[in-house]
Amino acid sequence: MNILITGGAGFIGSAVVRLAITHGHKVVNLDALTYAASLESLASISEHPNYSFVKMNIRDRENLDAVFSKHKPDAVMHLAAESHVDRSIDEPTNFIETNIKGTFNILEASRKHWQEQGCPDEFRFHHISTDEVYGSLPSDPNARFTESTPYDPRSPYSASKASSDHLVRAWHETYGLPVILTNCSNNFGPYQFPEKLIPVVILNALSENPIPIYGNGNNIRDWLYVDDHASALLLVLEKGKSGRTYNIGDENERTNLEMVKTVCSILDRLSPRKKGQYADLITFVKDRPGHDTRYAIDPSRIRNELGWQTTITLEQNLEKTIQWYLNNQDWWRPLLNIAGVGKRQSNKL
Repeated sequence: MNILITGGAGFIGSAVVRLAITHGHKVVNLDALTYAASLESLASISEHPNYSFVKMNIRDRENLDAVFSKHKPDAVMHLAAESHVDRSIDEPTNFIETNIKGTFNILEASRKHWQEQGCPDEFRFHHISTDEVYGSLPSDPNARFTESTPYDPRSPYSASKASSDHLVRAWHETYGLPVILTNCSNNFGPYQFPEKLIPVVILNALSENPIPIYGNGNNIRDWLYVDDHASALLLVLEKGKSGRTYNIGDENERTNLEMVKTVCSILDRLSPRKKGQYADLITFVKDRPGHDTRYAIDPSRIRNELGWQTTITLEQNLEKTIQWYLNNQDWWRPLLNIAGVGKRQSNKL
């Protein structure tokens, strides 16, 4: 399959690109290389004959047509997005421009290409989204997000992603464009830009800086290893039904405090402090505005319909991730000079 992947130099996108190449697909990686993107995450496949890179912003509608005309993809995997809730609270404009207007642009370029190719049924526009569009869950462990959960976004980020989801469905219903949507839980793993919780904890701990946790740390997230997510995305692309939505999660609910303490305990074993334990660095900071209480995904549909499953535990994947950051300090140390790295940002509100 010849796949156009937007945002392929990002955290999740690069994992998808690497896996797609190993599966024998041709990949065109379209990425604007904004602050969180890194071509170094693609070094292992950058010279592969099935891989090509196009530096372009999905806000650039006119030039998108030229990319489709040249590469003639069989499918589009749309991952390009502004994705950090904190930044969306502080600076929402980029989220509207990229996540909503950018999605409109790539939809229109895809529709034009699809129609020029004779509207083939096997074409797919795969839109990769988030569980945050569903809002916040109560503490009841039986309450989980399903594909029929009503949308209730609470942040500029989740509202922009909800808007893009609705656009994709509208292009399917109105124009017949063959689309698939996936909504995932919180990802973690190697190459994650250090503004999200787990790399923030790792980098601050190794730098002997305070480890910030919002509020009392009781907000619950459902954690998914990025390579498991990538395998699910390719499975959905290859076998998913047009017009259908699939929730992707691994049923790994932890409070933020539990997750931070787990990371600290693994670091204590892999790279001990000279004095004390890493958990001693935990610092509670002012909570984020509109902070959702709990996320939890019900992955029954993708498991039952497509046979997707993960193979190792959350703790094993966390250890793999932490060991990667310990072994790849040349990758993340240059990032420490970028604004917002290692910090919880929206405290300035």
